Amino acid sequence: MLTSMLIFAAAALVFGALLGFAAIKFHVEGDPVVDKIDAILPQTQCGQCGYPGCKPYARAIASGEADINQCPPGGEQGVMALADLLGREPGPLIAEPSTGNSDEPMVALIDEETCIGCTKCIQVCPVDAIVGAARHKHTVIEAYCTGCKLCLPPVCPVENCIVMDMVRPTATLWKWPEPLQIPELMRGAGS
Repeated sequence: MLTSMLIFAAAALVFGALLGFAAIKFHVEGDPVVDKIDAILPQTQCGQCGYPGCKPYARAIASGEADINQCPPGGEQGVMALADLLGREPGPLIAEPSTGNSDEPMVALIDEETCIGCTKCIQVCPVDAIVGAARHKHTVIEAYCTGCKLCLPPVCPVENCIVMDMVRPTATLWKWPEPLQIPELMRGAGS
């Protein structure tokens, strides 16, 4: 019994040493430019830029294969921040032609009378702007909707249940929701 335990302990030490060596030898540093670009992007993961999420779009910007003005949720403010970071000229905000997006902010609207409560739209919403439960009607929290169109058919099985509508002007200026920020007071609480 003691011999078995010593063999397992020796094997654990050898494998631990091999894993430690591999972690040091094959360590891959992240690209700091990509990380800075990604920090500016709104993290909606909506795909309106033509890339599957904010990190792949940041990599494309850093490598020069994408322009800095393809993120509708980031708006003009995001384009200006990226231009400042990268020392590029800011251009007008464009939408990726393949996604059919317009330059105007859009919001998804659910016809609650035709909604069957399948939850397929909830599952694909990258910003959790759709609320509801299985076999119950769903609705969109317009303040959080980025207009990414991911919830539209074929995701929604009911024709004309979810439609895109222009954002209605209100007394306050409409803007894309900001990424969640940790208040300064909360940062010191865990230390």
